[in-house]
Amino acid sequence: MLEFDLVYLGNRIHDARKECGLTQKELANQTGLAVKTVQDIEKGRKNPTYETLSRLICRLGVSPSTLFFSKDYPHAEELQCFLKYFQACDPKGQKILLKTMRFLAEQLRTVQDGPD
Repeated sequence: MLEFDLVYLGNRIHDARKECGLTQKELANQTGLAVKTVQDIEKGRKNPTYETLSRLICRLGVSPSTLFFSKDYPHAEELQCFLKYFQACDPKGQKILLKTMRFLAEQLRTVQDGPD
């Protein structure tokens, strides 16, 4: 797996863990993994095994497809470029970008769906 893919995977697992309200230690305990393993996966430093991913997916309640970046997406290159900028930001900047993107996406959907 490429370094970018590992970082993307780690970010998705981190986000899912946060959405579940878990610490890294709690996730590790509930999945039978070492805390260091969870930390390394979230930082993109470790390529998890199938068994490890299966444990994480089951506990976090996420779809496997949400954890992997699809190269078949029509705008994959542009999205990859944006993600690199996103990852270069500190956590506060990332939060601002995410809120801004969510707001813009909601506005676009409203415009595309038209008046009710």
